[in-house]
Amino acid sequence: MIRIQQQPIDAMSLVKEIEHENAGAVVLFLGTTRKLTGQRETVCLEYDCYEPMALAELRKLQQQATDRWGLTGCGIVHRVGVVEIGEASVAVAISSPHRAASYEASVWLMDVLKKEVPIWKKEQWADGSTDWVHPEEG
Repeated sequence: MIRIQQQPIDAMSLVKEIEHENAGAVVLFLGTTRKLTGQRETVCLEYDCYEPMALAELRKLQQQATDRWGLTGCGIVHRVGVVEIGEASVAVAISSPHRAASYEASVWLMDVLKKEVPIWKKEQWADGSTDWVHPEEG
């Protein structure tokens, strides 16, 4: 299950969608908006994307992770639009027969997703300025 959406992420619904009777492990990762980045105060984040390409890339990563780690389920949801402090901008849910595969797949997916999927993040700072953030920067 792959989605890009404007509304808040329902993490437990995502977990329900990837559960499987042969899974002995389920890992859920939520990337949330933090208030401080270094010494700067964040007001909110804003995400934008080229949706057809982003969805295609997310599906490709989902398939690669499933094949590489023998996953029984893999779901990725990413928000676009404004994401307030404490809200999730991305969720990755993985199920697999054993926990190591779920942990490794979720870390790999987040690392690759941030670098390769055409979803862009803009920081809105408390001082009124904004910055588009490159994946290597955070």
